[in-house]
Amino acid sequence: MKSRALEAAALPGPGAVQAHGRAAVLAIIVASYLMIVIDISIVITGLPKIQAGLHLSAAGLSWVQNAYTLTFGGLLLLGARAGDILGRRRMFIAGLALFTLASLSIGAAPSPTWLLASRALQGVGVAILAPSTLAHGADRGGPGRRAGAADRGGAASGLVNAAHQLGGSLGLGVLVVVFAAAS
Repeated sequence: MKSRALEAAALPGPGAVQAHGRAAVLAIIVASYLMIVIDISIVITGLPKIQAGLHLSAAGLSWVQNAYTLTFGGLLLLGARAGDILGRRRMFIAGLALFTLASLSIGAAPSPTWLLASRALQGVGVAILAPSTLAHGADRGGPGRRAGAADRGGAASGLVNAAHQLGGSLGLGVLVVVFAAAS
C-alpha cells in the first residue's frame, strides 16, 4: 500500500504533463525560427569564403542570397495557404525536412550551379516552414495564450537580431546567457 502512495505522489498531474508538452512544442518552434534567422547571418558571414571556394563572380555571389530570398518571398503565401489546407504540423515537418536537406546539399555543393539550386530549394523550405512555425505556435496556446506565443517568437527574433548586431562571439554569449537565465 505504501509503495502505491509513493508512486502516485511521484507522478505529475495532467496539468503538469500538458504544460511540459506545451513547453517542448514551444522550444521546437522557437528553435526552428532561430534556425531560419541564423541561416541568413551565416551565409552573409560566409560569402567571402564561398566566393573564393567556388570562384564566383560578384554577380554570382549576389545570386547566393537572391536565390534564397526570391523563392522564400515568392512562395511564402503559398506555404501559408498549404499549411491551412494540408495541416500546419504536416507542413512544419515538411518545411523543416526540406530546409535541412537543402542545407546539407549547400554544404556539399561542388559547383556554383549546385549551390544556387540548393539555396533556392532552401528558400522553398523556409517558405513552408516560416508560416507554419508562427501559426503552429499561436494555435498551440489557444485563444488566451496566442499573444504570449507571438511575444516569445518576437523575443526570439529580437535576441537573434541583437546577437547578429553585437557580433559573433559576443552575440552568441548573450544568447547563451539569456536562454540559460530563462530556463
